Amino acid sequence: MHLAAHFPGVNNTTVWADPDSGSQIEFASFEHLARTAERGLFDFFFLAEGLRLREHKGRIHDLDVVGRPESITVLNALAAVTERLGLAATVNATFNEPYELARRFATLDHLSGGRAAWYVVTSSDAFTGENFRRGGYLDRAERYTRAAEFLDAARELWDSWTPDGIPRPFAHRGRHFDIAGEFTLPRSPQGHPVVIQAGDSDEGREFAASAADVIFTRQSSLEDGRAFYADVKRRLAKYGRRPGDLKVMPGVGVVLGDTAAEARERAAEIRRQQTSPQTALLTLEQIWGVDLSSYDPDGPLPDIDPVADPALTQGRTRRGDTVAIAEKWRALSKEKGLSIRETVIEAGGRHFFTGTPEAVAGELDEHVRREAADGFILVPHLTPGGLDEFVDRVVPLLQERGAFRTEYRGTTLRSHLGVPAPVPKGMSGR
Repeated sequence: MHLAAHFPGVNNTTVWADPDSGSQIEFASFEHLARTAERGLFDFFFLAEGLRLREHKGRIHDLDVVGRPESITVLNALAAVTERLGLAATVNATFNEPYELARRFATLDHLSGGRAAWYVVTSSDAFTGENFRRGGYLDRAERYTRAAEFLDAARELWDSWTPDGIPRPFAHRGRHFDIAGEFTLPRSPQGHPVVIQAGDSDEGREFAASAADVIFTRQSSLEDGRAFYADVKRRLAKYGRRPGDLKVMPGVGVVLGDTAAEARERAAEIRRQQTSPQTALLTLEQIWGVDLSSYDPDGPLPDIDPVADPALTQGRTRRGDTVAIAEKWRALSKEKGLSIRETVIEAGGRHFFTGTPEAVAGELDEHVRREAADGFILVPHLTPGGLDEFVDRVVPLLQERGAFRTEYRGTTLRSHLGVPAPVPKGMSGR
C-alpha cells in the first residue's frame, strides 16, 4: 500500500474553527505535517496551488483568504528537514513555461536527493489568466493538449544531459512551444521527477495513462474505485506501459474512534463543521448557478432549474455537468428526506474511512487487495496535526497486516512508489 499526505488548505476540508487548527503559511505547520508523514513512512507530501484568490458572487471567497505560499519554495525548505519523504508540488501547465519549470523541479530533485514530484494541473479560465500576460487565451479544449506538450518539452530538457554528465543542446518545435538552447542542470537523481495527474474525465484518464506515474482521484465507494481502477489500468497497454507503472491513489479522509459509534459521531460532527449553513448555500449556488441566499439551509432544495453553465464562482475547477449533478442531488434529497445542508454533507464530501483503528486498517487493506486503489492520499481536516492519530494508531496495524512497509528501502520517491526510472531518449531498455 502507498500512502501520501495532502496539506489541507482552501475549501471547506479544513475545520477552521477547531482550537487545534493552525497557520496555513508558517513554516512550522508544513514541517510538522511533513515530519509526521515521514515518521509514518509515507511515500510523499503533497502541496496544492492557487494562482488567484477565488471569488463568489463578485467577492473574495472567505475560505481562501488564509493565503497559499508557492509550493516549490516550501518544498525546497522541507527538503532540508526530511530525509526520505517525497515532495510533490502542484504547478499549473497553463501559466508556466517548460524551461523555467523544468529547471525548478530539477533543482528540487537535486537538493532532495531524488524526492521531487510534479502534480500537473491545467486551467482554462480567463479569470485566473488575468494575473498573467497571456490572459485567458487558452480554450478549454486545449488545456490537455498544451499540458501534454509541456510535459514532453520538460522531459526533453531533463534528458538533454547524458547520464554520465555531458550536456547536449535541446530543441523542441511544437504547436505550443518553440524552444531551443542548453539546459543548465545535469540529470537529477530520479532522471525525471515523478509525475502526478488528477482527473475523472475521459481526457484526464487518458493523459494519466500516457504520461503519469500517479493519478490522484476521488471515488465514493469500493465499487466505484474498482471500476475507475480497471478502466485506467486497461488504458496503459496502448502506451507500452504495465499496470504497475501508474499508481491509483484516491484522496480520502480518516476519522477514528475507540468504538465504531464514537467514530461515526466524530465524523458527523466534522462534516457539520466543514459544511456550515453558509457553506451549504455557497456549494449549492456553484451547482445551480444562481443566487440562493434567500433559501433556508435547513429547508428543501430549490425547485428551480439550474443554469447549465454557471459563472457565479470565479477561479474554481468546474464541477462538470451541473444539471446532471442537480438532478442527482434532488433524487438523494427526496429519497432520504434531506435538507440543503444535509444534502451537501451527504453528496459533496470527500470519502471518509470511519471506525476504530482496526476497522479502518482493514478497510484500507481491502480496497488495495480488491484493486480499488494502489494506496491513498490522506486529506486531514486539521492543520498541522491532523495526521498524527493516523500515524500513531493505524500505520502500526497496517504493518502488522503486511500491508505497509516497516522501513524505507530506497532513497528516491520512485523507489518508494515502485515506478520505473525514465530512459533517456536514444537509450534502450526500461
